Amino acid sequence: MNLEEKAKKHIRNLKKLVSNSNLSTDEIILKQYNYEFNAVYDKSTVKVLVYFGKKGIKTILQGDEKSDLYKKVKSIISDELMLELVDPELKEPEEYIGTDECGKGDFFGPLVAAAVFVNAHTKKNLLRIGVKDSKDLSDYQISLLAKEIKKIVADNFTVVSINPKKYNEVYERFGNLNSLLNWAHSKALSNLFDKIDCKTVITDKFSNKDLDISSLSKHSDVEFIQETKAERYVGVAAASIIARESFLDWFENKERIGLNLPKGSSIETEVFAKKLLNSIGKEKLNELVKLHFKTFKKISSNR
Repeated sequence: MNLEEKAKKHIRNLKKLVSNSNLSTDEIILKQYNYEFNAVYDKSTVKVLVYFGKKGIKTILQGDEKSDLYKKVKSIISDELMLELVDPELKEPEEYIGTDECGKGDFFGPLVAAAVFVNAHTKKNLLRIGVKDSKDLSDYQISLLAKEIKKIVADNFTVVSINPKKYNEVYERFGNLNSLLNWAHSKALSNLFDKIDCKTVITDKFSNKDLDISSLSKHSDVEFIQETKAERYVGVAAASIIARESFLDWFENKERIGLNLPKGSSIETEVFAKKLLNSIGKEKLNELVKLHFKTFKKISSNR
């Protein structure tokens, strides 16, 4: 059975689940890269799409994420999504700590690193609620999932949030981003090691250098694994979601005091930042942005 056939079988199962929950559904349609159908209740519609391609099969919901229908459809298909999230070729340790970070590519906002301890029981529950790489989730989904993750893992997680002012001070000391990331991941791990005894750590790889914490004699019996695309591991994915939630909280706090700041480092961000620099000056901007970014050099030189 090829991927397209698997996707067809998968979406038929999803349609049956949705239909059996007293929701109306229309016919399954084949597009170039996906199958799809609509779930309808009253005047609300949610589209269920199953993509097939080089990365395998992926299910996506489209619609108002805050609507009751969206939440219901997501709940109905959650068990099916859990099966989809499991990579059969991935051999996860029985228990380990996963770490990931958020904010390194954003001009405004903090850098956040998170560490999460998982075992066989918590991994199963994290998959059940749909934990996956935070980059595949909306801000609203991040908020919901982070709360559920914290309930599942209890206090077996840590977050290190480096606000821009502190970030700029630390970056000046380290001189490059990878060293700062190393410090942040090591700090999050150190804080979690104070709570639990764990012999395996999996980190999303950001450089070829080992984590500083791995060289400490008291952790000589811990296996430190750095892998690209480590968000395939549910513990790393959970860490990415918790880190993202903390990152988003910073922006929401600024919005409450009247600062609606852009994320990322696009041209739009540059235009906004230049206006803000002219308005509040470098000293105040230092509390909001990462000064080593090329964006800051551009907006400073053009004043």
